[in-house]
This record gives sequence, C-alpha cells and structure tokens, in this order.
Amino acid sequence: MKMSALTRSVVTRTHAVIAPDGYINSAVPGWTGCVVNVLINEQMGARLCQTLITLAEAGRLVGETQASQVFFYVVQGRCQATVAGETRPLAEGQYVFVPVGQAYEFSGPVAGTRLLTFHKVYEPLAGHATPGVLWGEKDDRKAPVYMNDAALRIQELLPNELGFDMAVNIFTYGTGGHLPMVETHVMEHGLLYLQGQAIYMLDRCWYPVQQGDAIWMAPYCQQWATAMGQEPSVYIYYKNVNRFPTIT
Repeated sequence: MKMSALTRSVVTRTHAVIAPDGYINSAVPGWTGCVVNVLINEQMGARLCQTLITLAEAGRLVGETQASQVFFYVVQGRCQATVAGETRPLAEGQYVFVPVGQAYEFSGPVAGTRLLTFHKVYEPLAGHATPGVLWGEKDDRKAPVYMNDAALRIQELLPNELGFDMAVNIFTYGTGGHLPMVETHVMEHGLLYLQGQAIYMLDRCWYPVQQGDAIWMAPYCQQWATAMGQEPSVYIYYKNVNRFPTIT
C-alpha cells in the first residue's frame, strides 16, 4: 500500500514546488469537458496565475480576456484554437498569446491534450500599444546559447518589446548544464518542467524536480538549477518585465 502522506510538493512564503501527486481539480466557467489544475495564483501570494488543463475528446474552452492577458501553450496533443476571429490548429510545442479584450475558443482536441496557461493582469505603458494576438511554436533553432555556455539555451516566445509586460521563455539545460550564478532579482517566475530532471535550489532549500512539476518563485527568491540525468532538462517559464519597479 502506498503511503498517501508522502509528496515532493512544498509551499512557502517565497516559493513552491507543486508535483502532480497533489493536484486537485477546479471548475472554471466556460471551460468544459476538461480537468483544470490551478498550480499558481494570487491565493499563495503570487501576482500571476498558472493552470494546467487536460482536455477530453469533447473538451472545449470558451472565454474572453478582460483585465488579464493569457498565454496558452500545448504541452501535449493537439486541438483547434480561435482567437479574435482567426482559427488555427495547435499541436504540441505551439502556442497563442491572447491579449486583453479578446474572445477565444479551444475545441476539437485529441483526448488527453494538455494546455498550460499563464495569466497576468496587463499594465499599459504610455506611448506603447497594447500587444496583439501572437501565434508561435517551440523551435530549438531560435534558442541561442545563454551566457556563453553551450549547455544552456533560451528561446524567447514573446517579443522583447516595451508593449509587453510579461515574457515567456523555454530554457533548455544540456547534460551538465547549470545556472552560472545564484539569481536574486525582482522578477517573479512561474514554470512547468517539460522534459527531464533537475535539482533546483530555492532560498537555500534543495529540491529534486522532474517533468510535470511546477515551480513558483516570488520576487527576490534566490534560485539556482542544474540538469540531472541522461537527457536535457527543459522548462517553460513566465516572468514579469518592462515596467517600473514601483506601482506609485
């Protein structure tokens, strides 16, 4: 008999590691025929929301962004997406960014299709237009070497333009790859491991993590990671960018 009290998940004031063994399902209006797991949100002290959605064959997501923009990424499977009147097929590794004030619909999925979402309340910036809808895909050819280390590569999925107040990147660690410093910064992170295993250090605590795990890092949470195992360690992550460091 498996002891149900064992888990790798942990939640603190500055960070969280959420393993799949502790997922509890949530009901979201307009999202039907699916299982929704809210992995990160404001209730834990975050300023973003991150969900993982598993669609049945009849699954369907219908909604309209309001104050928050939403980034949808296909972790596995495929479906059809309609955003602002444009319809495209989306398969594993593809995504669509839905800015504020836009209608969206996801339908016709293969059973078991999984969508990852990042939500952030949009902060307008004077002199810069609100971003439009953006479609794209994971492409290792667009992932340059990070900090002169060939074992580290980052692909930026959203443009580095001042109109955007959020970034979403895919970080790939090859065998032996590790962050070259302990990062300590104002940006907040939400991430999901897409492949492989790693050791993550968060505020001097050490965690083994693997494909399917989610991590939240509050501003100034100290962080460091190294790949572990015989395959690349890959995660997709969110951070807030391009706005003044004070709200007043």
